[in-house]
Amino acid sequence: MTSPTVIVTDGEQRAALAVVRSLGAAGYRCVVAGPSRGTIAGVSRFCARSVTVPDALMRPDDFAEAILALAKNERASLVLPVAEPALLAILPIRSRLQPAVVPFPDLATFSALSDKQQLLEEASKLGIEVPTQVVVSDAAAMDSVDLCGLRYPIVLKPTRSIGGKSGDRAKLGVSYAGDQDELRRKVLSLPPVAFPLLLQQRIVGPGMGIFLLIWDGQVRARFAHRRLCEKPPSGGVSVYCESICADEALVEGSRRLLERFGWCGVAMVEYKRDSETGQPYLMEVNGRFWGSLQLAIDAGVDFPRLLVASALGAPVERQTPYRVGVRSRWWWGQVDHVVGRVRRRAGATPIPPGTPSLTRALGDMVLGPFRRGDYEGVLSWNDPRPFWNETLSWMAAL
Repeated sequence: MTSPTVIVTDGEQRAALAVVRSLGAAGYRCVVAGPSRGTIAGVSRFCARSVTVPDALMRPDDFAEAILALAKNERASLVLPVAEPALLAILPIRSRLQPAVVPFPDLATFSALSDKQQLLEEASKLGIEVPTQVVVSDAAAMDSVDLCGLRYPIVLKPTRSIGGKSGDRAKLGVSYAGDQDELRRKVLSLPPVAFPLLLQQRIVGPGMGIFLLIWDGQVRARFAHRRLCEKPPSGGVSVYCESICADEALVEGSRRLLERFGWCGVAMVEYKRDSETGQPYLMEVNGRFWGSLQLAIDAGVDFPRLLVASALGAPVERQTPYRVGVRSRWWWGQVDHVVGRVRRRAGATPIPPGTPSLTRALGDMVLGPFRRGDYEGVLSWNDPRPFWNETLSWMAAL
């Protein structure tokens, strides 16, 4: 019997590598699409074929047509978009991809969940704590904002991570302002696609993730982790994280929130616990696979296999308890964290309290391979090429 073919996009992403390793080991035939054939997922020994496709952010229509042709030629059973630009390009054409399945909700549902303003408003209605914020519709609206009444440093967060329309998209990031002058200067320098903009209370404390797979209205898998180290050091993506017991109240709140949006598939619900009060605050929800996916798999929750089995109508076993205290590290992310600490300039955004000292961060980076319970997110002696390709890419970027 021929193994089902799964197309995995965004081969340069760590999440894509985790997906390919999981599904490839389970017997699926994985075809990786990415900006080049040398992506970390594309060179994995679990990848059957690597294909170059247009950039989903800059050329979404061309990207969608390339995936459509690829799915047809490969007779794919399933298409798995990994990054948000790929999802925004593929969801509008999902009916044209049939019989290949795209195991995500429709575009309207995905877009609603990705809108941070709408998300936090709905979460507040459910009794979930959210940061205090002011919504700025455009740069001109800054004249009506009481800058003196804001608490600094303050977070500048576009309501969407990908702004603009189909033919004119841009990736938008989070920044910080330490005072009124810096806030006004940064807001006025933003492009129109960055609005609406949230001026948000900065929650200082450890980051936590609640990860759920919801299918047919049921929670089929759940997992939780906490961030131990991030890049940049002031806060960003996780480079070292640990599996923890899932807070039942956060799991239930996350489930209700996703249910409110009619969600179906995987999602990461991100919280920060205030270091002074202990109160968890909702930060955002990512309706897709996440960078620390390999941690969940190593701890015993194989989200890619469970999602694909659910989407293809195969039997799904009841989840067993996962291992707590498993840690996963991203080597080159840890290097970037240490480099960022060494190169910090005066006036940079303060590093949150509780962040490991530079000495501890360096020790975690060097001693990780010798610790029981520490796993690698990219490096694998059973599948070494992704790490070497990532190493070459990191060095080329110097």
